[in-house]
This record gives sequence, C-alpha cells and structure tokens, in this order.
Amino acid sequence: MITVVRILARRVALLVPLMLGIVLFVFLVMRFSDVDPASAFFQGANPTAQQLHDFREENGLLDPFPVRYVTFIGDLLHGDMGISALTRAPVVDQVMTALPLTLQLTFLGLGIAVVLSLLGGVTAAIYRDRLPDQIIRVVSLTGVAAPGFWLALLMIQYLAVDLGWFPTGGYINPADSFTGWLKTMTLPAFALSLPVAAQLTRIVRTAVVEELDKDYVRTAIGSGLPPRVVVGRNVLRNALLNPLTVLGLRVGYLLGGAVVIETIFSLPGMGKLMIDAVKNGDPAVVQGVVLTTATGFVVVNLVIDILYLLVNPRLREAT
Repeated sequence: MITVVRILARRVALLVPLMLGIVLFVFLVMRFSDVDPASAFFQGANPTAQQLHDFREENGLLDPFPVRYVTFIGDLLHGDMGISALTRAPVVDQVMTALPLTLQLTFLGLGIAVVLSLLGGVTAAIYRDRLPDQIIRVVSLTGVAAPGFWLALLMIQYLAVDLGWFPTGGYINPADSFTGWLKTMTLPAFALSLPVAAQLTRIVRTAVVEELDKDYVRTAIGSGLPPRVVVGRNVLRNALLNPLTVLGLRVGYLLGGAVVIETIFSLPGMGKLMIDAVKNGDPAVVQGVVLTTATGFVVVNLVIDILYLLVNPRLREAT
C-alpha cells in the first residue's frame, strides 16, 4: 500500500510542471493570435483609441509578458478564466454549463467503445483465423478508416431521417426525461466511439491471442478448467494491460472528437461553445475551453495510470 501511495504521489507531482507547460502553451498561442482581446470586447461598438488603451491597461494587457503569465496563473488558481467578450459573463460559468454534456457524451462513448472492443477482440482471438475472426477484422479495419463525422452524417440520414428511430439533433436533460436523453445521445455516442472501438478491437485481439499461446493457458485447460473460466479469470487480466494504455490516449481523441460531433448534432456542449467562440471572435472562451479540455485529458491519463498499477502488480514491484 505504501508503494502504491508513493507511486501515485510521484505521478501527481509530475502533473504540476505538465499543467504549467500546457497553460504556457495556450497562453502563448492566444497572445500571438490575430485576435485582440480589447477589440473583441468592444466588437460592434466602434471604440475610441483611448477606450481601447484604458481596457488594455485595466486588464493588464500592457504589462510585461512574465507578469501577465503569472497573473494569468493566479487567476486560474482562483477559478477565473476571464470574461466573455460576447456575453460579458464569466467564462468559467459558460464552461461549467457546457462541460457536463461533453462529459456525458465522452464517457458514454468510452463505455460503448470498451464493450464493443472487448466483445469483438476476445471473440476474434478465440476464433482465430476462422470466419468470425475474419468478419471482425474487416469490420474493425473499416471502422478505423471511417471518420467519426462521416459516420455521424450516415447515422443521421438513415437512422434519424429515413427510419425516424432517433432525433436528428438537440439535447434533453436526463433529469427531465431519461428516455429522451438516451435517444438524443445514442447516435452521437456511437458516432464518437466506433472508430475507437475498431482500433481497440484489433489491440485486444492481438493481446488475447498472445496470452492464449502461453504455457499456463494450455496447462490450465489441460488440467480440466473450462476455457471460459481460464479466459475470464486469467487471460483477460493479463491481456488487457496494453489496451488499457491505449485507452488512455484514446480518451483524448474522444474529448477532441466531441467538438465535431456536438456541432453536427447541435448539442450545447464544449464543442459548440468553442465553435461559437471562434466564429464570434471570443478569445477568452476559446482559451477556457482549450484549457479545460487539456486538463481533462491529463486527469483521465492519471486515472488510467492508477488502473494500470492496480491490474499490474509487477509494475508496482519494479517501480
């Protein structure tokens, strides 16, 4: 237990310079962009040069770069992401309103990807080089090649427009109607998750095949244990280490892909918030969305590291 706590403390300590680097990168990109925060704040109001100067001075835009960066870090630590140039509302309020929907979509898609990849990968490994394996290979290769936005458009056309099984877009809060929420989230979640599920299926298949070829599996089955018990109790536990690592990286894809999927299905999440901010020239909102998404990616990978430690005792002993 002490070893695990020490390893986790080391992982958490590494997050500090990582997050500072992410904040610095976003800060630099936004400061060297063509969008002027002062002009964006007064957009459509024809401000005078004095008004622009007063705004920059009041908000520290005329301070030296290091001072602005330290001030920016301090504001973030106090939960201040700035003020939206469009709505004049705190950016953190807009982010916290949109974030729950994006998390719902991301983790629903993640759950679908995990279930589909486990079913497909284990089935393909058990029926290695036979018809089920060949069918799953073709389907997974097709899924890897198919972009999520293309799948989303196909689903809208055939499942929503032609068959009418699902709505073409919009969002219903689960507190108002769980069935309505499920209908509005099913197509976006599947469109987001299928490319990830296809890639993970191939990785799970390879890992399970390698594990099935080991001596302990043949010994266990030869001693009379049912194959399903050996696969479920031993093979999967050892085979899922590599897929678990890849899964952490794929969560970043899911968070990024949600931007496009939310736009296609008119979901009021982080993606739509960012697209609207880019179109309307609202740099503070763009900055807030990017920082929140990057932070989410880092936190999820920390969780994956923890899971990796839990399922791999050898890693704890070697660290």
